[in-house]
Amino acid sequence: MTQNAFTSFIELHVLHHAAERPIYGLWLIEELGEHGYKISPGTLYPMLHSMEKSGLLKNRDVLTNGRIRKYYSITSKGRRHLLKGKRQIGELVNEIFDESDFRLLRLPLKTERA
Repeated sequence: MTQNAFTSFIELHVLHHAAERPIYGLWLIEELGEHGYKISPGTLYPMLHSMEKSGLLKNRDVLTNGRIRKYYSITSKGRRHLLKGKRQIGELVNEIFDESDFRLLRLPLKTERA
């Protein structure tokens, strides 16, 4: 997978979680790690700042255990970006995966996902 594709998957993952609830960097690093993404703070935080600068995320500072923690939430632009990304990934998966791929990868069959 190219670096651009890797970055795009991580950005969509970030937007997905930010759409559910406010998120912060360390939690994201741990969450992404559970999905096989090894991402360092030196990679994640510039990505979050870039996503904020482009209007996909907004942040607020919260005092936690005597330290300021930035919590990121999705914006309306971020929601549109996430929806577009979901559509594109869905189209790609439906085009390149067949039933044997779903069994091999232990994914639910297309008919089970509807």
